[in-house]
Amino acid sequence: MPRTSSASAAPALDPVVLRAAAGEAVAVLKALGNPERLPLLCQMSQGELSVAELEAALGIHQPTLSQQLGVLRREGLVETRRDGKNVIYRVADERVLALLQALYTLYCPKEAT
Repeated sequence: MPRTSSASAAPALDPVVLRAAAGEAVAVLKALGNPERLPLLCQMSQGELSVAELEAALGIHQPTLSQQLGVLRREGLVETRRDGKNVIYRVADERVLALLQALYTLYCPKEAT
């Protein structure tokens, strides 16, 4: 990845402050460190979804989907609620949505306009 020197556009980064929050940040990044989890969170960024809706939207088979949702839930990135027999998932923290948006902006191709 090329380095840029446009530091004037970004706010100053304080390593002391980051060090204090490093444990939480690393836990979130580890939870995102799976190619199945990023699309799951991206899909849930649009709103609450059931397991069946996630499976249909992403084409991830139910056992894999449940395993990955379990990791995201244990790490506090998603929350659940029951709706009858269905379990509904949603992103639990607005900071996760901001991080997803940043990743999308940095790594996803620009849409044709």
